[in-house]
Amino acid sequence: MNYKIEGAIKKNRKNFIIFAIIWLIIAIALATPIAYSFFKAENVGANQGIQVFLETFIESITNPFGTLGNIISEGAIGTYFTVLLVLTIFYAVCFFIGFTKSAPKNEFTDIEHGSSDWSQRGEQYTILSKNKGIILAEDNYLPLDKRGNINVLVVGRFRFW
Repeated sequence: MNYKIEGAIKKNRKNFIIFAIIWLIIAIALATPIAYSFFKAENVGANQGIQVFLETFIESITNPFGTLGNIISEGAIGTYFTVLLVLTIFYAVCFFIGFTKSAPKNEFTDIEHGSSDWSQRGEQYTILSKNKGIILAEDNYLPLDKRGNINVLVVGRFRFW
């Protein structure tokens, strides 16, 4: 299970900054107009609440920083933090779903087939030689003095620079 978390973090390392920037944009450009519109609609009444909400939302979405100043000056900070909490929870759920979808399906996802990545901490040298024989991969040689079957199937091509 640990390889899934490590793989997802490794795969999404660059995206964490993007996710944080998007959250800041949501906190400023979306939460402030919604919170200020809710605050204005609460003070009007039930009949005109939706109309006031829509009018205030359209006006405040064009100037989110001015709306943030209005929220602070008119005392609607509690409404702002409530709206911000709801939007943050929704964004965190979407982020978590995307993070889990990007986790590797098995332990060998994104490992090059045919390389020496199939073994760890020198365990391939119980079978292979480290310095002489038939070249299989970088620092992996099939020893010629090995007993038993040493048939080798080479798939691919050799490139010489």
